[in-house]
Amino acid sequence: MATLSAVPDTQHRTVLLNEAVAALAIDGARADGIYVDGTFGRGGHSRAILQRLGTGGRLLAFDKDPQAIATARMIADPRFAIVHDSFATLDAALARAGIDGGIDGVLLDLGISSPQVDDAGRGFSFRQDGPLDMRMDTSRGITAAEWLASEDEHKIGKVIRDYGEERFAFQIAKAIVAGRAVKPVSTTRQLAQLVAAVVKTREKGKDPATRTFQAIRIFINQELEELEIVLEQAFRRLAAHGRLAVISFHSLEDRIVKRFLAGKARAAQPDRRLPIRAADLPQPELKLIGRIMPSAAEVAANPRARSAVMRVAERLPVTGAGAP
Repeated sequence: MATLSAVPDTQHRTVLLNEAVAALAIDGARADGIYVDGTFGRGGHSRAILQRLGTGGRLLAFDKDPQAIATARMIADPRFAIVHDSFATLDAALARAGIDGGIDGVLLDLGISSPQVDDAGRGFSFRQDGPLDMRMDTSRGITAAEWLASEDEHKIGKVIRDYGEERFAFQIAKAIVAGRAVKPVSTTRQLAQLVAAVVKTREKGKDPATRTFQAIRIFINQELEELEIVLEQAFRRLAAHGRLAVISFHSLEDRIVKRFLAGKARAAQPDRRLPIRAADLPQPELKLIGRIMPSAAEVAANPRARSAVMRVAERLPVTGAGAP
């Protein structure tokens, strides 16, 4: 077996590293199973998974960020493969990899990584000036600046309201449209200043631009839409007792994950007037394993972990009328 040759990015602290890998329950016969890391990032979770895999195990990782892909390609391990695409392409990627059966675990670490936030050239942060890009994949799609230059005021306001939960959304949109009439909104500082001029009050310790930047980033990268797609695909592909672990960082993501898992863990209720045998009653498809938060020690060492929530569920075997 080849060794791991990639050096972890010292800028990035993987959130819930041990807890997430433990949640996949990679032990016994499952050590030779097939696993998916939906967001490679800088490889913290992938490396830990590979350390637990047996010689017959496989790990398929995804990332849209070209820099993350470059890091992943440094891993010299025949059990590992990287896909430069969204995790929403899970089904197609598994087919290309020749994986047509069930998989044993899927890990999704949502949001953006520290290197992405800290790189001014990526445009994710209002704390330092840079081009207003915000694309996870810099090789395709339109930038945030291009979108703000062409979209109408109502749609900009709706995006900021829906994806940022920003109560001043439409005032911010109006300021952006007025500002771009004078000068293109092409840098993070310009956008942050436009927002600050409108948002006079904010929670203690919160920058006025936080919600607006979050909203535009989520929209540009279609993060919530892709999350809904991958949850359904991952669920369908999980083998019996396969695990799904999802780490989210804000309420919109966590709400989608919570509702999806709860729906699959709840059996559909049949019409009581119909003569259905107990053995034929619909059964839950997932078992909820738990909800895990970072420890106080982890948050102290990495403040960006403070909003993380991990939800874990396990695929139940098919029983009753639906069993083969």
